[in-house]
Amino acid sequence: MAGEPGGLWAGVAPLVASHLALVLVALAIAVAIGMPLAVALVRRPRLAASVVTVAGVIQTVPGLALLTLMVPVIAASHGLGVGVSSFGFAPATIALTLYALLPILRNAITGLRGVDPVAVEAARGMGMAPWQLLRLVELPLAAPVIAAGIRTASVWTVGTATLATPIGQPCLGNYIFAGLQTRNWSMLLIGVVCAAALALGLDAILAATERAVSRRPRGRLVGPAAAFAVLAAVVLGVLPRLPASSPEARPTAAAAPIAGRERVTRVRIGAKTFTEQYILAEVLRQRLAGRHLAAAVVESLGSNVVFDALRRGDLDIYVDYSGTLWTTQLGRDRGAPRWQILAEVEGHVAGEGVRSLGPLGFQNAYALAVRRDTATRLGLRSVADLARYAAGLALGADYEFLSRREWTAVRTTYGLGFRRTASFDPALLYEAAARGEVDVISAFSSDGRIAAYDLVVLDDPAAALPSYDAMILLGPRVAEDPEVVCALAPLRGALSVDLMRRANLQVDHDHATPQDAARSLIGAAAITETCGPGAR
Repeated sequence: MAGEPGGLWAGVAPLVASHLALVLVALAIAVAIGMPLAVALVRRPRLAASVVTVAGVIQTVPGLALLTLMVPVIAASHGLGVGVSSFGFAPATIALTLYALLPILRNAITGLRGVDPVAVEAARGMGMAPWQLLRLVELPLAAPVIAAGIRTASVWTVGTATLATPIGQPCLGNYIFAGLQTRNWSMLLIGVVCAAALALGLDAILAATERAVSRRPRGRLVGPAAAFAVLAAVVLGVLPRLPASSPEARPTAAAAPIAGRERVTRVRIGAKTFTEQYILAEVLRQRLAGRHLAAAVVESLGSNVVFDALRRGDLDIYVDYSGTLWTTQLGRDRGAPRWQILAEVEGHVAGEGVRSLGPLGFQNAYALAVRRDTATRLGLRSVADLARYAAGLALGADYEFLSRREWTAVRTTYGLGFRRTASFDPALLYEAAARGEVDVISAFSSDGRIAAYDLVVLDDPAAALPSYDAMILLGPRVAEDPEVVCALAPLRGALSVDLMRRANLQVDHDHATPQDAARSLIGAAAITETCGPGAR
């Protein structure tokens, strides 16, 4: 995506369309489930209380957790028995539908129970059948309360939908996550403003609908219905067709699968939720473009989500780290020699149908780092030294570290017990250390901010942490494609840790875009081409 505001605004259009489509589908399903369920439960108070309680419990689950949980649920059910992808739209829709159910169901039951008994008795006295009573009396009288529930659900759903980015669903969360990670505040602000505007727009339309049904003449519904139709037509019909200002202002969406061994012309690149991954995804995209291969980038994915998506064919390419795969996929809780980790990881992923093109030439290993003044004052050179003072220090870590096997290994190997631990977004972690909010952080060895903030990386003499060689992984669809291999194989061993640190610092400190940092990285790397010009 382009770094200038004009390019960002051009790139946001398809994300707004995708976001609204996700919200509308989830709301429609929630209404289709919630309304009949409310009708069935309204005269069964005990059962209704139990069902509403279950819906309320679902609301207590953090949004990101519920969205992520849908991925293994759908995968375990073999795509719900009909081959639905466990990545992207389907899990996001199911999670958002569950989130939207509570206000719709609760308001529908409350509205139906609140219908004036006199009106009901009068209708029965006129000889109305139960279904006529429901359609002509109870639902119209309960409509304002029901509309208020749908209105509440719509605002909740628009906000929660921004969290669908880590499971591969393009939405406004793409700008919010990427803007936060790369400290591109314009991108972040545009994502937030668009999400807020979408929520306010839907709320205004549904508020008008609520007022109209309260007054009951059907003609009053024409205005809100027309406004909703125009909004849907513009966002779903017009915005996706607007041209992006540049190839970099493209939507980060997955392309449709291509069956069999057809020639690959379009690939899907994955990226996790931190700066280096955005840069490396751009390196891959730009290299593929040199072989005339189009690429779509799906950003801000979780570690387990991205590998599962590659293995299943929902993604084609991404860069992972040998140590991450060692712990998450092989389940190892101790380090090993670097060569052994690489060999075992490559053997394991090959058994999953995934091809490794080998290490890129640098490691991005977990490490514990402290401010230089703290290291000098306490005489810290290694994690073993840190153990003596940990009880009086605070540890800051990224979202994953404290729940990963690496932390368990470090903690038990050195007997670490910190006074306090806190999780931070990786974009804010180093700043928290520099400002003294925490004393120790889980740093990344290829991060340029280690030098920028004058932090000291502590040695790991017991080798509790594994090595983390960056490596390109190819999914089953492209593993044997000669053009893809020709584009990416020359990157093997070509990127030094110094070059990667410099590229990371360009984005994190100098506020360059990942696209610009990737171009600089490719230009400075020692790349030896092994194939002739692209055939396409």
